Amino acid sequence: MARYKVNVTKFIHINSLPSLLQQSVEVRAQRCNNLVSRENIMTTNSRGEVSQFDFEELANQLLEQGQAASPADLHGCLCGLLAAGASHQAEAGMDGLNQALDLDLHGELAEQVMALYVVTAQALDNDEFDFYPLLLDDEADIASRTAALAGWCRSFLAGYAQVSAAASRPRAALPGDSSEILQDLAAIAEADHDDLVEDEESEKNYAELTEYIRFAALNAYADSAPQDPGAAGSGSGVPRLH
Repeated sequence: MARYKVNVTKFIHINSLPSLLQQSVEVRAQRCNNLVSRENIMTTNSRGEVSQFDFEELANQLLEQGQAASPADLHGCLCGLLAAGASHQAEAGMDGLNQALDLDLHGELAEQVMALYVVTAQALDNDEFDFYPLLLDDEADIASRTAALAGWCRSFLAGYAQVSAAASRPRAALPGDSSEILQDLAAIAEADHDDLVEDEESEKNYAELTEYIRFAALNAYADSAPQDPGAAGSGSGVPRLH
């Protein structure tokens, strides 16, 4: 099956980013879904039962196990593992997460994280682009949401680095646009959220950054995914994230 890269035509601004992202970041694309904030990720198993991964519930379980990481950190890392080409097996996700973030999860939380990994792999692999980062709900203040988004990006980089290091993959050998994507996520990870103002502009900036990391993850995953030999060399010009 051919895998096509997806982008969005927009300009991303946020006053809390470091100087290299203070200027507009142009993102070109052919397709875009509506901006949607996701605190919950839902899936349906083979028996038709709906499972839900709730940010606050996962956060409470992490605290109970003495972990400082947030659910955004967990999901960002899992996405980074997958984008770098890690196996879709649940155990691979748990092992990679433990190594990348130095976590030792157990019990029900470990089971939920493994299930989240599998669901995330399916979402990234879905041709309908039904993938969303697991972040705080819009009811949380803008500073908290921006901090969670930055943590998601930092953990994505940690997960990606874990797989790349295990594969002895030099940075120069990163596929497609992945090197540029990682640079952008590294900049977003340094976002200063302490002085953010609760206003319409901040909300717009946050929504655009959330959508940006969504498509960045999809693009990085597409870079590492096996390509359809029949699609290679077709000269059709796959749209890319810039």
